[in-house]
Formats: sequence, structure tokens, C-alpha cells
Amino acid sequence: MNVLIVLTSHDQLGDTGKKTGFWLEEFASPYYHLKDAGAQVTLASPKGGKPPLDPKSHEPDFQTDATRRFDDDPSAQNDLANTAKLGEVKVDDFDAVFYPGGHGPLWDLYSDPNSIALIEGFIAAHKPVAAVCHAPAVLLNARDENGEPLVKGKQVTGFSNSEEAAVELTDVVPYLVEDQLISMGGLYQKVDDWNPLAVVDGLIITGQNPGSSEAVAKALVNAIS
Repeated sequence: MNVLIVLTSHDQLGDTGKKTGFWLEEFASPYYHLKDAGAQVTLASPKGGKPPLDPKSHEPDFQTDATRRFDDDPSAQNDLANTAKLGEVKVDDFDAVFYPGGHGPLWDLYSDPNSIALIEGFIAAHKPVAAVCHAPAVLLNARDENGEPLVKGKQVTGFSNSEEAAVELTDVVPYLVEDQLISMGGLYQKVDDWNPLAVVDGLIITGQNPGSSEAVAKALVNAIS
């Protein structure tokens, strides 16, 4: 079982002057769930090298067993510091792909041609594509074999408008994930803010928020199995 994890390379939170990137829990929880299930995990990002961590996700209030395990794991930290360049990875080498969120993907992975081609390639090869929180944005520009939006008619979830409002970034982000999934024809699902939700529709697996990371990883392992 070979799984690709694709992280953002974008580190600027709009025009705020603050940093963003990937959200630690949304990487660490699936990373360890996949590893513990026996998967070989490869990390990639648009620019390669060390992807930017959203500094807020490393604050004490957002720590979990998985993030603490990562902090004590030099091997995992080395993996993260040396991600492959996204343009150099191939669908044929993997059984599935997973995208952690954080606000970074809203800017770069949303429109990254290598990411879009990769997602379309995984779907065409009947391999699952998973994304959590803000990362379902990576699906928005992908198309199916008929040229239709990949999410059209599919049950999907992602960071909700009310959750974005709760973190006071509605006017900072370039678009709202919930609104965009709906505008592309997605059948958007959600539960109450901050509760876990993983939605599986065929090869597409999405999670609503950081707390949904483990549920998405479990669903991904099930899909591969």
C-alpha cells in the first residue's frame, strides 16, 4: 500500500502579513494512521523541500496525540523536511493520494496544474483521492473523463462557512470552500461546527474540519483495502 500525501507550499495568509501553510493535525493524524496500517507514505509539495507549517496549528490548544508523536519523531520530521516536487511524482507509483488542509491549499494547490493533473489521473485509474478541511479546494478545478467538474453530483464536505466565520477569516480567504463546492455542483454535507465528518462518494473522500482527519484516513485505508 503506497500512499502519496500532498502538502501546500503557500505560506502567506492573504494580505494580513501573517503566516499560514498546512495544519499539523491534518497531516500528522493521517500520516500515522496510514503508517500504522502498513502503508508506505511519500510526501510531496509544489515546490518540494520543507512545506510551511501554519504556526497556529502548533500552539498548545491544537495539540493531539498525533501531533505530539510527530514532535518526538525525527524520522517523520526528516520526511517532512524533504518532500518531493509535485511535478515529479507519478500516479502509477501510488494506490491513493491524501491532501491535508490548512489555509495554504486555497491559494496554491487549488490551481496548481500538476496537482489537478494528478487528481484527474488518480480518478481515471480508479484510485481514491482524499482531502480534509480546506484541502477539498484541490478538487474544484479537476474534471472527470467527460469534462465535467469532478465534484458535480458528488457528496462532498469541507471547511464550512460558519467555521470560517468562527476563525474570523471569511474576509481574508480568496473564497469559501463550502460555497465553491456547491457552485461546482457538489452535494455539500456538513455537521455542527468542529464535529468530525468524513464523506465517501466513490473514489472521493472528504472531511469537514481538523477533527475529521482520522476519520478520513480510516476511510482512505478502507477504500484502498
